[in-house]
Amino acid sequence: MTSTDQPEGGGLLDHVLLPVAHEEDAMSTALALEPYRPERVTALHVVEKGDGVPDKTPVEQSEELAAESYDAVRSVFPDAGEHTAYSRDIVGAIFDAVDEVDASAIAYQSRGGNRLVQFLSGDLSVKLVTKSHVPVIALPREGSTE
Repeated sequence: MTSTDQPEGGGLLDHVLLPVAHEEDAMSTALALEPYRPERVTALHVVEKGDGVPDKTPVEQSEELAAESYDAVRSVFPDAGEHTAYSRDIVGAIFDAVDEVDASAIAYQSRGGNRLVQFLSGDLSVKLVTKSHVPVIALPREGSTE
């Protein structure tokens, strides 16, 4: 089976887009990806914009979170690129970033948490996995038995 979105001879792990939310998430996700030895990694942080309503956090604070996240990813992948997106639609921003950085796949780690958190964030995971135009790699969580 050949994908028309992949260049001839391109591999799944040629250029992985790694969406990260904060420093701890970035470190955990990068460490989960490390054993698979991707050729190239670009960390993505989406700054949620309010579209006419107040932002969840000030842009400066969000950009600082992004910088800390990128540093965490670079502690595992020293040559990792960075990409910051500004959007209310997190999944849409991830898909746009795939095209902007020419990624071959998206790798992410579910955020975990209690059942309510999983329910609330699950919609994002379902959209990410079912609507993506590139392969999506769900990385295992440390100590995960499920």
